[in-house]
Amino acid sequence: MTETGKATVNPGATGSSDVTSWLRIDQASSVPPYEQLRVQILDAANNGSLPVGTRLPPVRTLAGHLGVAVNTVARAYRELEQANIVVTRSRAGTVVAAAGDEARQRAAAAADKYADVIKANGLTEDEAVAYLRAALRRR
Repeated sequence: MTETGKATVNPGATGSSDVTSWLRIDQASSVPPYEQLRVQILDAANNGSLPVGTRLPPVRTLAGHLGVAVNTVARAYRELEQANIVVTRSRAGTVVAAAGDEARQRAAAAADKYADVIKANGLTEDEAVAYLRAALRRR
């Protein structure tokens, strides 16, 4: 686990029981537990380790497995739902959303175009990130 809460994701993880095998909370990290969890699930959804339709464990189950408060998992799920990465349905539970896939594809395409502009103008990666952060702050 890194300082940002990122973890290596099991590429074969597709069911909720598999999800609990690779999700980890680093209690020594300065990153809040809900954010560690949110980032791990987001990364897995983005890289395809959690395909669209994958059911995440119920909040109480995952909280018990990770040894965190139920509200910690609920907050991570809520933030992922607000970002259209997951959707919560009463009987189906929380699943990886298709809408998030489309949004991620658009973001990846825009990032590719941005990288082309950066390279064409001879800017460094650090400069590119600084411009991106400044643009995001203005929104």
